[in-house]
Amino acid sequence: MTEQLGAEAPLATTIVTTGTGPVPRLRHRMSAVAGVAVAAAIAAVYPLVITNPTATNFGVVTLIFVTVASAWNIFSGYSGYLSLGHAVFYGTGAYFLCVAAKDWHLSGAAVFWLVPLGGVAAAVIAVPLGLVALRVRRHTFVVITIAFFFIAQLSASNLGVTGGSSGILVPVPGNWDPATYNNPFYYLALIIAAATVALAWWVRRSRFGLQLRAIRDDEDRAAGLGVRAMPCKLTALVVSAFITGMAGALWVFFIGEAFPQFVFDPLFDLAVVLMAFFGGLGTVAGPVLGALILEPTQLWLNLQQSNSYESEILFGALFLAVILFLPRGAVPTGAEYLTKWRARWRQSHEDAQ
Repeated sequence: MTEQLGAEAPLATTIVTTGTGPVPRLRHRMSAVAGVAVAAAIAAVYPLVITNPTATNFGVVTLIFVTVASAWNIFSGYSGYLSLGHAVFYGTGAYFLCVAAKDWHLSGAAVFWLVPLGGVAAAVIAVPLGLVALRVRRHTFVVITIAFFFIAQLSASNLGVTGGSSGILVPVPGNWDPATYNNPFYYLALIIAAATVALAWWVRRSRFGLQLRAIRDDEDRAAGLGVRAMPCKLTALVVSAFITGMAGALWVFFIGEAFPQFVFDPLFDLAVVLMAFFGGLGTVAGPVLGALILEPTQLWLNLQQSNSYESEILFGALFLAVILFLPRGAVPTGAEYLTKWRARWRQSHEDAQ
């Protein structure tokens, strides 16, 4: 019995020190939970501590892009179907809120109730689009999503219900205090963003997420193993569209007006894709990190530069740099370097002993 325990002792030591056993995993989870708690606390008090309207404006827009980037990643990052047409869902939610608020004579805080309905409208639009586009793969799918985007943009520019090129206004939110005008938008954006990130985390760990990643790796093989590819892809697209539509509805209520060239903006899709790639495509934290870094940077550059196209040129160059030098994204690459550094440090420590 003593010999068996002695033989098992080195194994137990190896489990703890190599970083693959229960103790390091528990520490990793505890540190992750602590990090999320700290981030949530900072986000919750941000508009209360930093009351500058420009700063809180940045916060609202950034959280909206955190939501959209995470929603885009639930579909494109997990399934491998890269969409360049999510602006269709964003614009659908935006125009739904504008038209519904006008026709139903809603104003003030009552308009907030239209935000989830904007998501429903986008999800309804996603069903026929998905049934058409998801019959093809890879590059052809990308081209079809671009075609849908331009159809939506041209329709918004010429339909009377959207106001055409003249746009449509959203009812002003009553007599809100100008000093805290951004706060209701900020906290609703924070709730939606937190729920989206939590959903992305759950999907990645679920059977549904496993099926999506199997489709991403090899769709034919996944189908041979019993994965129903079309229902899985369509479900992910509809969920992603619903969240994106809510974000679009909240955004248009925040800025107060909708014009086709801004609601259906081709740069919107490129920005969302860049955020996901920059942080780490197919990861939970990657799109969040990408949005938290890139969107405030772009907003700040727009304030500093007299020509807004300068920031877009810089972001185009950044996109190329990410694809060339960080194809896996900052989060996976950083985690890989951190693991290697820990292994080297542990080895040097053991050699010193």
